[in-house]
Amino acid sequence: MNKKRTAFCLAILLLATATATAQSDNLTVVKTKSGKVSGITQEGTMAFLGIPYAKVERFMPPQTPDRWKGVKPCDHWGPQAMQQTGGRQLSEDEMSEKNSCVLNVWTTDLKAHKPVMLWLHGGGFDSGTSAWNPGMQLAKKDVVVVSINHRLNILGFLDLSAVSPKYKYSGNVGMLDVVKALEWIRDNIRNFGGNPDNVTVFGESGGGGKVGTLLCMPKARGLFHKAIIMSGTILNVNNHEMTQTLGKAVLKELGIGENELERINDVPYQELYNAGQRAMAASIGTRKPGTPMMWGFGPTPDGETLLQQPFQPGFADISSNIPILIGTTFNELQRLQYNREMTVGEAREQLLKTFGGDTDAYISAFDKAWPGHTPQDLVSIDWLFRPKTLITADAIATSRQADTYLYMFTWRSPVNNGSVHGHELKFCFNTLHHSPNELPHPTDDDLQLADIMSSAWAQFAHNGNPNIGALPAWQPYTPENGEMMVFDHRRRILNNPDRDLQQIINRHCFRQLDEFRKTH
Repeated sequence: MNKKRTAFCLAILLLATATATAQSDNLTVVKTKSGKVSGITQEGTMAFLGIPYAKVERFMPPQTPDRWKGVKPCDHWGPQAMQQTGGRQLSEDEMSEKNSCVLNVWTTDLKAHKPVMLWLHGGGFDSGTSAWNPGMQLAKKDVVVVSINHRLNILGFLDLSAVSPKYKYSGNVGMLDVVKALEWIRDNIRNFGGNPDNVTVFGESGGGGKVGTLLCMPKARGLFHKAIIMSGTILNVNNHEMTQTLGKAVLKELGIGENELERINDVPYQELYNAGQRAMAASIGTRKPGTPMMWGFGPTPDGETLLQQPFQPGFADISSNIPILIGTTFNELQRLQYNREMTVGEAREQLLKTFGGDTDAYISAFDKAWPGHTPQDLVSIDWLFRPKTLITADAIATSRQADTYLYMFTWRSPVNNGSVHGHELKFCFNTLHHSPNELPHPTDDDLQLADIMSSAWAQFAHNGNPNIGALPAWQPYTPENGEMMVFDHRRRILNNPDRDLQQIINRHCFRQLDEFRKTH
């Protein structure tokens, strides 16, 4: 080959390479109202990680982020919100007060018009990160998946409204961040192949609580259209008086007078967090793990930002037209006792401490609800989430325009033989391959269950109905039919299987809540 031909071929090759690069870049560069972002490929999807959706000042509502020039690389997780890290030192890129309002998008077609699913991570209102649950596999179910980080704990929920009108919304800015993310979806998601008029919010644990809270927030109305609440019905009992009392107690702990409130903006985060814990103990009390209700640094019903607390027993009327999928796992946070031999008599001795004279009625109701159960099941079943989930399902199914669908996840882990809090996440996200410690060797049945659950979740996002061909016919829930889909290797419908059992559990396990309601 002569030199001219070699040079010509080289030029053609360089041109082809440049063209391919430009085409590749065009596939992963998207315009937003704040500027262009570039993404990466993750497991066959286009992923855009760490996109800023808001800028924040301490205790102030979120604002639209500043515009940027050029293309912002969004190729790694953005910083998580400030929280306790067990002593680990994290960089500003890993955890930030100013820059943690970021979101992630997974999509397979930028020109599509797909339903959008906004994931709200767990961790209560105190901790957590969107990095726990990547959405690339769920996005392959013909949806666009978005997840966010937002302000948490004292930075997200310190109520200073009783001290200064400037801080009127400080007690709810963590949830106002979520609303701001929904506004970002409204304004930008078309460019990622999503339909802003078909948005589902979903979350587990604290994320489920956040979904319930959005159902009671006027500012969120019209920004989402369906809701999935997974193991989220721990009751928030904050009222405005409690959170305002706590806000004043924090100032007292910090030695900040009400006439010098701006000083709080200069308090280092860890000092602020520690003062918040001391203030809670000295004023409204500190919540203990396992308590069937939460209070403190979480959303407060102020009559404007938040109309009421969710799950008590239902939601604000403004969300009456939003279909809801709601459910729990079999064991949730209950201490498992599957690692030891046990007789029914030994289980009964343990149950007496909680159920007293109703112990035999509890065992009888358990026999009816879950025939073939083990003695260990009697003391390992969930006592926190299912009772209130059933009460909420009853309330919303009879008071709202839209349908309610109820489920229970009963798949047992080969590691601990339980179906615990959060076990369902790797199934509804279809990410069993991301869980080598929990499930080192997924079986074909496991993989099928993950495929079915993620498909049902995505189908619900499409039209508010989770029915797919791989499931038995699943009717909307009513108190009369008690319709509940059981997700396990064998999917099946049960109708009011455990109503008597849950009434006994509710009567004995929520006495602290009953006492609180008597005095407030």
